[in-house]
Amino acid sequence: MKKTLITLSIAASLATVAFAGEAEMQNQLNSLSKQNEEMAKQIKKLQKEQKKAKKSLSAVKKQTGGDNIKFDVDFRTAYDYISYETASGKKYTNDALFSNRLWLGMGYTPVEGMIFRGQLSMNKAFGANPPADSSISGMPQRGYGFDSFDWVVNENLTDGSVRVREVYWLYKSASLFGSDVSWSTSIGRRPSTNGFLANFRDDDDAKSPLGHVINMEFDGGSFKLGFDKVTGIDGLSFKLCFGRGLTNANARFTQTGLDYAKDEGSLSDNVDLAGFIFVPYDDGQYSVKTTYYRGFNVPGVYANDFTAGPGGQPMPTSFGFASVGDMDGAAISVLANGLGDGWSDFTDEMILFGSFAWSQTNPDNKRLPSGGLPPQAGGAYDPGMLGSTDKESGTSFWLGAQIPVMFTDDGKFGLEYNHGSKYWRPFTYGEDTMAGSKIAVRGDAYEAYYTQPLLKSFSFQVRATYMDYEYTGSQGFFAQGGTPMTMDEATAMGMDPVEKATDIRAYLRYRY
Repeated sequence: MKKTLITLSIAASLATVAFAGEAEMQNQLNSLSKQNEEMAKQIKKLQKEQKKAKKSLSAVKKQTGGDNIKFDVDFRTAYDYISYETASGKKYTNDALFSNRLWLGMGYTPVEGMIFRGQLSMNKAFGANPPADSSISGMPQRGYGFDSFDWVVNENLTDGSVRVREVYWLYKSASLFGSDVSWSTSIGRRPSTNGFLANFRDDDDAKSPLGHVINMEFDGGSFKLGFDKVTGIDGLSFKLCFGRGLTNANARFTQTGLDYAKDEGSLSDNVDLAGFIFVPYDDGQYSVKTTYYRGFNVPGVYANDFTAGPGGQPMPTSFGFASVGDMDGAAISVLANGLGDGWSDFTDEMILFGSFAWSQTNPDNKRLPSGGLPPQAGGAYDPGMLGSTDKESGTSFWLGAQIPVMFTDDGKFGLEYNHGSKYWRPFTYGEDTMAGSKIAVRGDAYEAYYTQPLLKSFSFQVRATYMDYEYTGSQGFFAQGGTPMTMDEATAMGMDPVEKATDIRAYLRYRY
């Protein structure tokens, strides 16, 4: 009996040991399986980062590598359908607007850390080559009015002229006076269009400014400090920016002989802009960027002669151009370039962003000529800024998403929404929308786009932008041309402003 019990005990012990061994082995297998899954996610993430790094390295090599200046080409042929509806219900359209846009880029690194970059531009409507005599009636004129203003001259459709869009030098160093603070400085004609967040719908790499408040060309410079190595916070940096948008100076060979001296008779002073960009965090996937700026002596169109309109309301009959005050602006923009850490191919490629911006006028309230008479003769009045002699604030928010199209290779579908308040005024005159800046809308703007690579360096996009204006003056400058009125207020004064605008675009684009 004892032998039997001993035998059974030994058998039970062996069975228990065997069972425990199998359970432990299974646990180890499960653990290895989880480790393999995590390793696969990490490999996938590294492959994605390697792909981005190769793309960036390729771009750098094209722009700055070797001993000779390197060129790149960006050529786009586009079709736009433009439609406007006024407050009275009238409709104006163009269903046959074709254009060619050429950007010829160049880059060179003469020594380590020093980079030269430039870009020439042509932006031409099909058949648009203005005659030498711009006064010929019946001919559509381009490049003679505000479409040739320096802030936007390369963003508007003109003739076949090639102009300088960007040209600047950039110096970068990993150490400021031997510290772990990196720094860079740059001066020239700045890369200040298609900035942060605006680049997604335009399928471009983001340029320097935050696209919610700045999207236009200007000449100036910057100085940037990087604190990520010092603090351990990814992407922490601070950049000072300055620029000049308009110079007050006499032309050469004037009758007075005062070549390039300040034009004391001009109502437009030097237009300058200064501000900063502060990035508290940017790890390449999640980023937060902020900015604040002031535009000094910003210009605007004001009425300098009037006649009686409906109900005795004064109606302008002629206009002038003058500096009317300063404009402040600020924005905070947040981006998620991929969600989570290897959740799925779909979330890895998804982009979500949101942005909030603010603007405020600071009118100088100086009296400007009216009725052809100077202020001292009594023919003067104060136009203020945006139709008000008080400080006026405006706000805007911007939401966007871009998702991968799973049934095609590298296709991207995007949705964006913008809303602006009554006195909202950004510097986004260079936005690439034929019907006007959607960012500047005082009201609501909706946009959808689909971008699809067709061949290497060759892509297609279709995009629809719809703007619903609650107030007038969204696309104006900073004086009376930017006065916000409701549609009812404007029609009561005999006006018929644009209430709705649509731009539907399809393009083919080659980049090399």
